Amino acid sequence: MKVSGFTYVRNGIHLDYPFVESIKSLLPLVDELVVVVGDSHDGTREAVENIGDPKIKIVDTIWPADLRKGGKIFALQANIGLDNCSPDADWIFTLQADEVLHEKELPLIRQSMETALHNPKIEGFLFRFLNFYGDFRHYGPSRRYHQHEIRIVRNGINARPYRDSQGFRVFINNDDESTARKLHVWSIPCRVFHYSYVKNPKTQLLKQAEFGSRWHDGEDYVAKFLAANPDGFDYSQIDYLATFDEKHPALMQPRIAAQDWTFNYNPAINNMSAKEKILRWVEKLTGKQFFIYKNYKIVKQ
Repeated sequence: MKVSGFTYVRNGIHLDYPFVESIKSLLPLVDELVVVVGDSHDGTREAVENIGDPKIKIVDTIWPADLRKGGKIFALQANIGLDNCSPDADWIFTLQADEVLHEKELPLIRQSMETALHNPKIEGFLFRFLNFYGDFRHYGPSRRYHQHEIRIVRNGINARPYRDSQGFRVFINNDDESTARKLHVWSIPCRVFHYSYVKNPKTQLLKQAEFGSRWHDGEDYVAKFLAANPDGFDYSQIDYLATFDEKHPALMQPRIAAQDWTFNYNPAINNMSAKEKILRWVEKLTGKQFFIYKNYKIVKQ
């Protein structure tokens, strides 16, 4: 079994992405790892080089400043990574720069890929996401966040990043998203630790501004966004959170110990709409989330 991996990152140090931890968490499961490094000004490329693993293959890219429609820049970078993976790989494994695997779950992930290797009905694997928010002790379990997503796809079926590269679909007619179909996947009891909203509020604001500039008018949007939020990102604008009392991946422990801000979560403060409050009540009553978006079709094992 051959497994290729890919990820992409730009200015990961400046925006405080755990991209080095992400890469290191994936390396034990892949035979090669394509790292697409955008035109950075903060030493991101050097940090990837300094990991010093011969499995890593760096691909340098330029992020077009005028590509702002629907976050297409992210799908473009993901496609570059995918296209640089070995054509003879059996599986393609991707993580984004703020996603980390837990070392205790690596054996089960590998076993799952080996078990499904010769079963063409299985086109990928679905992971549970822990979307941490505010600090390393709280995460968002609501429908506002993707609670499950595909991170492994079978090679050779024309599975491509879908929309802003959050998930995958099988494309039937070149890049025509209207004809792309959902993948048939196994859901495995393994997690992706997602740290998109775990930064110092000042840095989180910079990250949100950069992210938003990929949908809106670049420099003008960023300047207005930063000026409107002089105190940094407002973590109180949330629906509801859950508490995480387990251990994070070992690779994340130094970053957790270095946290230099305090997040005080008050469940009484939220910005839920009336509809969200009703759905939350139903969720508490049934233990299930209804009407959530699913970019996949689960195949029973």
